[in-house]
Amino acid sequence: MAIKITDECINCGACEPECPNNAIYEGGVEWAIADGTTVKGAFVLMDGSTMDADQRNTPISVDTYYIVPNKCTECQGFHEEPQCAAVCPVDCCVPDEMYQETVDELIAKKDKMHF
Repeated sequence: MAIKITDECINCGACEPECPNNAIYEGGVEWAIADGTTVKGAFVLMDGSTMDADQRNTPISVDTYYIVPNKCTECQGFHEEPQCAAVCPVDCCVPDEMYQETVDELIAKKDKMHF
């Protein structure tokens, strides 16, 4: 499953540079699939819809850092554990129960973003 950042976030920013998928954004910042990945053109999201990789999207949060679920792979294929959770001083990077994915699915997502 993807990781999410809870309301306990203190906006320290420690998590953002640790993400190998560039899935973490500062509150209020627009995001795109192409940010920090090799994806170009159409990208199929987890819900089956398609989005242009360069499309700028509305921030998921305006007040705190946030994680884009369609880009989060729990660091599978990069690290032994989610790096955001490992560096978070207040333990606000937790599994997002809304996005249930197997390790194989997370690796496949990683492979789609970094080819």
